[in-house]
Amino acid sequence: MADSTNILVTLPKQLLSELDEIVDEQKCNRSQCVQEAMQMYVVDRKRIILREKLKQGYQSMAALNLVLAEEGPDEDSFYYYECGKSEAE
Repeated sequence: MADSTNILVTLPKQLLSELDEIVDEQKCNRSQCVQEAMQMYVVDRKRIILREKLKQGYQSMAALNLVLAEEGPDEDSFYYYECGKSEAE
């Protein structure tokens, strides 16, 4: 890893003990194990944030989507739908 930085991390003894068990099982070192765990955490956080943004977008468009579903599509409905989508962005 040519582009790496060393950091100091403080862990509770129990967590370090569990980490060492994983390191022994996986035949890797602590750094590799911690790096993999951090990568998984970052990916998971990004997924949670995206899911929340999608949820907010769907909720902001819910009323208009209900009107479109109840009235049926026409040219004006699609125009207002597109305007609503661009405002939500």
